[in-house]
Formats: sequence, structure tokens, C-alpha cells
Amino acid sequence: MEELARESISLLAKPALDEDGPRLGSFGAVFIMLKSALGAGLLNFPWAFEKAGGVNTAVGVELVSLVFLISGLVILGYASSISGQNTYQDVVREVCGPAIGQLCEICFVFNLFMISVAFLVVVQDQLEKLCVSLYETITGNTEAEMPYHWYTDQRFALFILISSWASMFSVIPTICFGFQCHEACIAIYSSMENKKLSHWVIISVVSMFFCLLIYSLTGVYGFFTFGKEVAADILMSYPGDDIVMIIARLLFGISIITIYPIILLLGRSVIQDLLLRCRRRYAVVTQSYENRSRVLLTIAWTAITLLIAMFVPDMSETEPVSPRTK
Repeated sequence: MEELARESISLLAKPALDEDGPRLGSFGAVFIMLKSALGAGLLNFPWAFEKAGGVNTAVGVELVSLVFLISGLVILGYASSISGQNTYQDVVREVCGPAIGQLCEICFVFNLFMISVAFLVVVQDQLEKLCVSLYETITGNTEAEMPYHWYTDQRFALFILISSWASMFSVIPTICFGFQCHEACIAIYSSMENKKLSHWVIISVVSMFFCLLIYSLTGVYGFFTFGKEVAADILMSYPGDDIVMIIARLLFGISIITIYPIILLLGRSVIQDLLLRCRRRYAVVTQSYENRSRVLLTIAWTAITLLIAMFVPDMSETEPVSPRTK
């Protein structure tokens, strides 16, 4: 599975370009779509089910949302097909014109940047809870008795590694955020072996179905287990000294980290395209220049998002649609 992930990311990294090279198969496309969608929102679904007023209402909201989410994926794939472009921003520029294309680039990069920060904040939060859980398990003391050390600071650890209609509608952003993978879908579509629109529809439906299944099972289990007492972060509803929960936090943090390169890749491609266009006006773009710009952009993106995540106190500061409690 890890080998498939590496292969898929490498294909997305070069969407253009070599038609004779290896292409993304159906299973790989579904896998990357799932990796793009299944992220920080998973922990919030039990809370969303309770906030919506129960399982029936929450699943209904999911199903209605999926109609629009799948339609969006299909439309983006179709737009990529007719425009012959391989990235989200290039498709918008080709279909809507250069002015709208430039606006899209700004919004697209900002959106991806904030998602990157949000993912790192989630990892930081899980590391913080993991340190507390390990301390309570090993020493038998409470969190209040935990001494402060610079090396136990989660920022250091991050650095090195329906009651009413209103409440029902309030969970729509949380649910839609959980299914969000549209930023990567054009890069995935353009990297596929079979680019028939009917095949892309199947890929989109299958991917969203598995997301629906995973999110719904998580939401139903958490809601029936804790009811109105469920925390916004489902793992917070379990005892901190539970070994299974300690392992779950560690694995969830690792899972989020594996999504981060996909988001970074998409954001970097927009900025690099802009740099290369500017460079071509005055000089020849060499392979070494492309490589240097790719490395520098990767370092800058990672460093800036990491610094912001280290000092953002709460998830609501970066992603208001994704609730979280301390």
C-alpha cells in the first residue's frame, strides 16, 4: 500500500507530460482520492451526527451533499477533458479566461495553504494528547501534575516529525469538509490510464461511496457509544490512559502526515507555474532552475505552514468548519 502511495504521488507530481510513461490505474486513482478526502474531518463525524439530531438526519445530509460533491468531481473531470489541461488552475484559465484563471490561482493556493496548516494543527493536537496519555499511563499521575519540559512540548514534537433545522444545517460544512478532494481530482484524472468520462464517473462514485461508508460507520459508532456526551474529537471521549487510544492517536497523526505531501504538491505546482511563466519572459528555463525552484518552494511551504501551526492555539483559527475541543 505504501508503494502504491509513493507511485501515485510521483505520477501526480508530473501530470503532464510523458504520455508514454506509467499511468495511474483505477485502483490507484481510487486510493489517491480516498487519501485526499479522508483526513482531519474523520474525528468530527460522531459530533456532527449528534449535532444533526441523529443517524437518519446525518446520513440524509451526507447523501444530499454527495449528489453535489460527485457532480463537482464529474464536471471538473469533463472540463479537464475538453480543455486538454492537467491542473486545476490551468483548466479554469482555459475555460474561464486569464483573469479568472489568475483569481483562481490566488484562491487555490490560499485554500491549499490553510488546509496544510489545519492538517499540521491536527497532528500537533494528537501529539499533545499522546504525550499526556503516555505520562498518565507510565506515572499514574494526572495531567495537572505533569511537569513542563521543552522536549515534551507538542510544538517541539511537531517540529521534528437534529434538535432543530439550524443544528442540522450547521453540520453541513463539517460533513462536506470530510469529503473534500476536489483540489486533487484534476491532477488525478490527468494521470489516469483510462480517461473516458464514464470511467471517471465510476472512480468518483466508488471513491465517495467508500468515504461515505467510513465516515458513516465512524459517526454511527461514536454517536451510539457516547450520545450527547460525544466530544468534537471522538478520541477525547475515550480514557486518556487507554493503550488502544494511544496507538490510535499515533496512527491517526501518521495518516494525516501522509496526506500533507499531496496538498503541498498541488499548492507548489501553482506557484512554480507562475515562477516559470515569469522566468520565460526574460530567460530560458533550464532543468536545474526547475529543480531548484521545486526544492525551495517545498522548503518554504513546509516551514511557513509549520511555524503557523506551532503557534495556532485552536483548529477553529484555521478551519472554522472543523470543530475541535482542547
